Amino acid sequence: MTLSSHLHSAPRATRQNGRIVAIGTSTGGTVALETILTRLPEETPGIVIVQHMPAVFTAMFAERLDGLCRIEVREARHGDHVRPGLALVAPGGRHMSLTRNGSGYAVDVRDGEPVNRHKPSVDVLFRSVARVAGADALGIIMTGMGADGAQAMKEMHDTGATTIAQDQASCVVFGMPMEAIRIGGVDHVLPLNLIPEAIINYDKGRL
Repeated sequence: MTLSSHLHSAPRATRQNGRIVAIGTSTGGTVALETILTRLPEETPGIVIVQHMPAVFTAMFAERLDGLCRIEVREARHGDHVRPGLALVAPGGRHMSLTRNGSGYAVDVRDGEPVNRHKPSVDVLFRSVARVAGADALGIIMTGMGADGAQAMKEMHDTGATTIAQDQASCVVFGMPMEAIRIGGVDHVLPLNLIPEAIINYDKGRL
């Protein structure tokens, strides 16, 4: 099945400059992220990622992906600029938020209380993306237990962002995407193998 057969929603708000992609995932997400990031071209919009993972492993995970991908992938550091061709993975044990930096974006990485029992939390990232990027963002919620990210994805959706949930058949655990769909925060429900194409189409203004 092609991507076009999955896309049925009305067009979202008109985007300006500074497209950004925000991805949140948990159980099963390491494989899902590898599937997506290894299929993206170098000119992909800047990507910010929360994968629920202990602090010891996020740097190694990002380093491994960096060796497999055409884009650069690394663990985020406080103040890092978000730019095309770069994916920043939130460090385990720290929250990551998006901030404005002139005409572009940067990340704020800091300690804090767990949100939805997680640190980093997808809700923390997505809520900041809704506030800072609005309609210039693409939000993707993928396989994972619980509801982290669902409410903030609805906030992204309501500010004009385009939102995608991974479908049940391709999820290891359908909790996070299911909750985002249930509360009306999702524009498109896609199988994992079509999400890379959706990101590419988003960058071209076709999503």
